[in-house]
Amino acid sequence: MPKLNENYLNLKESYLFSEIAHRVNDYTAAHPDQKVIRLGIGDVTLPIGSEIIAQLHEGVDALSKAETFKGYGPEQGYDFLCEAIVDYYARNGVTIAANEVFVSDGAKSDTGNITDLFDRDNVILIPDPVYPVYVDTNIMNGRNIVYIDANAENGFLPMPDANVHADIIYICSPNNPTGAAYNREQLTEWVNYALANDAIILFDAAYECFVTDETLPRSIFAIENAKKCAIEFCSLSKTAGFTGTRCGYTIVPKDLKFTASTGTEMSLNAMWNRRQTTKFNGVSYIVQKGAAAAFSVSGMAQCKENLKYYQENAKIIAEGLARKGIRYFGGINSPYIWFECPNHMDSWDFFDYLLANAQVVGTPGAGFGKNGQNFFRLTSFGSRENTLEAMERINKLL
Repeated sequence: MPKLNENYLNLKESYLFSEIAHRVNDYTAAHPDQKVIRLGIGDVTLPIGSEIIAQLHEGVDALSKAETFKGYGPEQGYDFLCEAIVDYYARNGVTIAANEVFVSDGAKSDTGNITDLFDRDNVILIPDPVYPVYVDTNIMNGRNIVYIDANAENGFLPMPDANVHADIIYICSPNNPTGAAYNREQLTEWVNYALANDAIILFDAAYECFVTDETLPRSIFAIENAKKCAIEFCSLSKTAGFTGTRCGYTIVPKDLKFTASTGTEMSLNAMWNRRQTTKFNGVSYIVQKGAAAAFSVSGMAQCKENLKYYQENAKIIAEGLARKGIRYFGGINSPYIWFECPNHMDSWDFFDYLLANAQVVGTPGAGFGKNGQNFFRLTSFGSRENTLEAMERINKLL
């Protein structure tokens, strides 16, 4: 009989979004005539821009001819895409090197897989509430997790405590689920804390494209000395509408070197390269062609038109909540609106109440941690028509 990874026994019975899908499916089966509006999962709805589509087609056509056919590609990503990402960072005032870029199928995979590089005995510092993948992947590995409270009092932007030691720190900004975004001074404090603790920051920048405030950093590497203590994850899922196409990237600076127990110097860049070449066969040439187009100046201009649409949806949701006097966070520099459940309701109770009485689906804050118990998340990724209708229903109900 094999010995199983019994850390799985410590996980919640089901993944948050699986439970949401289960409840919604039960409701729609019982009420087939009701129109349910889904503003829960952060899945985009607008089509991919024409310049990107053209390059996806070019990638497909290349596979039809022997002279342009592509088989296995480099696990790290094709040079043309890595260079396009470097150029994109440069346009945003951040310098990175192409050999620090690793193309993947998405930030979700990489934020979970990066744990392969770290020993089980590390202390993991995770904000609460938080994207469940950070927590679940470390529970699967049996690691010691220390939580730091994100709440209304600190604007859901917790700051480091000098009395608490951590080896690995998860930060997501703009944040999923709360929509809060750290400013330059706050991120500088986190970088200084990481350096003082000889720790690594795992910085999830999946929503950087929603930052409109030019004073806010869109990359951890906009902060001095961050390359000595941070790894950055990003994704084209929201930037370019690649939720179904799947492409992301991770930046692992060459400066990230630590001394092993044997005295040998170990490079996280080299370790991640070894991990990826062993366990990952790379993103398809077709998808990388489209991704490179997304990072071009003209391709990004098309992406930004879609982003403006979602930003307007966020504004509609935020203004609707404000009219009802409901306290909310996010909605600016973020596609997520995080608000207090009316009458101090439990978030799962509010989920069921909203579904039953307004046929609107959101995400219960409790699914992101104890500090989300009385909060709820709506996303701006629906159609304009559905967003407006959802807010009309909510305003009538509340």
